Amino acid sequence: MYHRFNESKYPSTNIQMDIFEKQINLIKSENLEIDDIENFNLNFSKNKDKKKILITIDDAFSSFYNNAWPFLKKNKIPFILFVSTEPVGKNGYMTWEEIKEIENSEFGYIGNHSHSHEYLINYKFNDFKNDIDKSIRIFKENLGYNPVYFSYPFGEYSKEQRNYISKNFKFAFGQHSGVIDFNKDKFELPRFPINEKYGDLDRFKFLIKLLPLQYNKINPDDKYIKKEDNPPDVSIEFFKDQKNIRNINCFSDEGPGWKKTKITFEENLLKLNFIDKFKFRRGRINCSLNDEAGWRWLGIQFSIEN
Repeated sequence: MYHRFNESKYPSTNIQMDIFEKQINLIKSENLEIDDIENFNLNFSKNKDKKKILITIDDAFSSFYNNAWPFLKKNKIPFILFVSTEPVGKNGYMTWEEIKEIENSEFGYIGNHSHSHEYLINYKFNDFKNDIDKSIRIFKENLGYNPVYFSYPFGEYSKEQRNYISKNFKFAFGQHSGVIDFNKDKFELPRFPINEKYGDLDRFKFLIKLLPLQYNKINPDDKYIKKEDNPPDVSIEFFKDQKNIRNINCFSDEGPGWKKTKITFEENLLKLNFIDKFKFRRGRINCSLNDEAGWRWLGIQFSIEN
C-alpha cells in the first residue's frame, strides 16, 4: 500500500520515486508477477501455490499522478488507485479528468475509498452509510459505475460497517499487515503499508518473500473495541492439524509500545493474553512463524475507543 510519491514533508505516507522504482525492479528480480485487480478477482480461490504482488495506492494525491503514474504507464505496471470522492480536484489531489485517464488505461484500476475520508469508525451507522452511499453516487456520475473494490480509510471499520461494505462491494482492503490467501475474509484483506520508514529495500525484500499464515477465524469478530473491552479477549482459531502453529510468536503495541505477547494454546486455538490496555487509536498485533517453507505472517488491527 502506497500513498504519496516524492513528498518528503510527509514521511509516514511518502515514498521516494527512486526507491519505488528499485522496489519494482526487486519484485521482477525475484521472478514475481505483479497482478492486476481484475485477475485477482477472477482467481481469488485459484492458483493457490503461486505468489503474486498486488500494488495499491490510496487517496489519489497529485504526487501519485505527477511522479508515479508516468513510470507505471511507461512500464505498463498494473495497480489499483483508491479514491475518496470529496477531495477530488482540490489542492494536492487528482482531478476527475486525471482519474479517468487512469481508468481508461489497460492496467490502472479505480477503487472506492469513501466520500469524506474521515474517521468513519466514529460515525453513527446512518452517517457512515450516507458517506458511502454518497461516494457511490458520485462515482456513478463521473465514471458511469461504482468500483467493486473498497479500501477502508485508516484501515478502520466496525462489524456493522464491514457488513454494509460487503453488500456493496466484492472486496475490501484494510491496513493490517499480512499476506492474502484464499482463506482470508474478502472484506478484511491485509496490506503492507510502504513508506520512507518502512520501505527500505532489505525490509521490502523480506516482505515480498513472506508466506500467508492461514487461520480459520479471529475473535472477536468486531474490530472496534470499546473502552470497557480494552484490552480485548483475542484468540486465533487455526485449522485442525495445521502444522507448526505452536512455533508462532506474537507481538502487540499494548501499553506504552511494542512487546512480545504472552500466548497460550488450547488444541488449535491460540489465545493472546494482554497485560496492558491498548493506548493508541489503533491497536496492532503481528504474529509470525518460520517453517521449512519460509516466514509466515499475519497482522490484526483493532480500532480502540478513546
